[in-house]
Amino acid sequence: MAAPVQLAAIDAGSNAIRLVIARATSPKHIQILDCERAAVRLGHNAFTRRMINGDTISRAARAFRQFRDRMDQYNVGAYRAVATAAAREARNYRRLMDRVQRKAGIELEVISSEEEARLVCSAAQWALGDRIQPRLIFDLGGGSLELNFYQRGVLEQRIGLPLGTIRLMETFSIDGAINEDNAHRLRHHILALLRSAVPSPPKLSRSIAVACGGNAEALVRMAAGPMLERIPSINTRLLRDQTWRMLALDVPGRMRVFRIRKDRAEVIGIAAIIFNTLAKWLDVRTMLVPGVGVREGILLDLVAEQYSVRTTSEEEKGRASELLASARWFARRVDYNPQHAEQVARLALSLFDQLRPIHEMGADLRLVLEMAALLHDVGHFVSRKSHHRHGEYLIRNGEIPELRGWRRDMVAALVRYHNSKSEPQLEHASYAALDGERRRQARLLTSLLRIAEKLESEHAQRISGVDVQISGRKAIFIIRAMDGTRLDLLGLERKSGLFEKEFQLKPEFRRAQGKEKVA
Repeated sequence: MAAPVQLAAIDAGSNAIRLVIARATSPKHIQILDCERAAVRLGHNAFTRRMINGDTISRAARAFRQFRDRMDQYNVGAYRAVATAAAREARNYRRLMDRVQRKAGIELEVISSEEEARLVCSAAQWALGDRIQPRLIFDLGGGSLELNFYQRGVLEQRIGLPLGTIRLMETFSIDGAINEDNAHRLRHHILALLRSAVPSPPKLSRSIAVACGGNAEALVRMAAGPMLERIPSINTRLLRDQTWRMLALDVPGRMRVFRIRKDRAEVIGIAAIIFNTLAKWLDVRTMLVPGVGVREGILLDLVAEQYSVRTTSEEEKGRASELLASARWFARRVDYNPQHAEQVARLALSLFDQLRPIHEMGADLRLVLEMAALLHDVGHFVSRKSHHRHGEYLIRNGEIPELRGWRRDMVAALVRYHNSKSEPQLEHASYAALDGERRRQARLLTSLLRIAEKLESEHAQRISGVDVQISGRKAIFIIRAMDGTRLDLLGLERKSGLFEKEFQLKPEFRRAQGKEKVA
């Protein structure tokens, strides 16, 4: 499969069915191409009668057919479609699955509440990054409220409660404005379930809570708080004030005042009561709303599968850290340029990750490429002239701790060939020491290292990134550079001869124009 890959995620929730189509150019770079939403309420009757009626199933199948057409337009190569609380509780969920398969050719999967929570938390943590560690991630949908408590980034407790907005709307027969008696009944019911599930609630006044789901995204627009790391938040005090105003309005009034869709206006009052009750129960003051959910969690899983990203064991991580530390230690001994070396390594690894579906090399070879990028200029210690040959000699004979066997020979070969002064041939000791498959891998890695090194040939760290797009038999390298940076596109084409030969793709280099929308 070529990179980038087109992926699709479908979340058949209790209130609506949503599609997102994305392009992945690396394990960490996901560009949203299209989003669709079908106002099909699978939760209608699913929680009160345990059935999805025939009309709802027919409308759902038509929505999936439209999604299939849109996926085909974008040449989607991999997808996952999941159904959540409504399908879990409906006795006739298989009828829905069969109809969707026949009508749209899409395999619909009914997932557990644990899997739903995992997907949401994965997406939320990805959106927050490493700098924000929430104490609570919760997701309010049409059928359930999922609470995930964390301690120092580790999941401590996961609780699923039957407190979805559609479930409560149909159970309590709420239609339109919510009077004080009904609001009291709802709060009492919500508190009873919270007390049963969390008898000794943690106080989160100094912690961060993260709210996911369509209800959270609607409420954050009505009661916006300060941004944190560019992520919007809900002001819980303002939310309490807005809730009373919201409950007094009927559905058309909410649509007009808050500019929301009819299906959201029907449930937003119940959602506000749940949010207020939960905030008071846990003493939550900060609710971040990253705007991600099940669909983004699915996309992250699909990207990991497409790029063969697997969980690395602690032993493997430790081994890799030792080898990289040894490479940097040796490079410092010979007075290398760390900024230049780290930039070449970053660019080379980005190319490796984006092209992984083509070259199909794993973590071992990625580590070899990173070490070679860090060490590619160590031959300058002997002489700038022929530094590629001196570098090969130093790596083979310099006693770099932990670097031995085929890894040492391959790193030495990559350093020998990084600047195109030499081509891979059996007269060179490091290349000759490799077996046939390792030689092929060395040529592939060399071709990536040459491009990365040429991009950083000015030693100025002015290239912010490269996106690889595959079009037919062409590989188009879109170079993102700081304003005023001179790009030697012809020089890059000359340096990419080995890439064309080994990857069987004609390279083309372009400067990026404008900014992409990135998830």
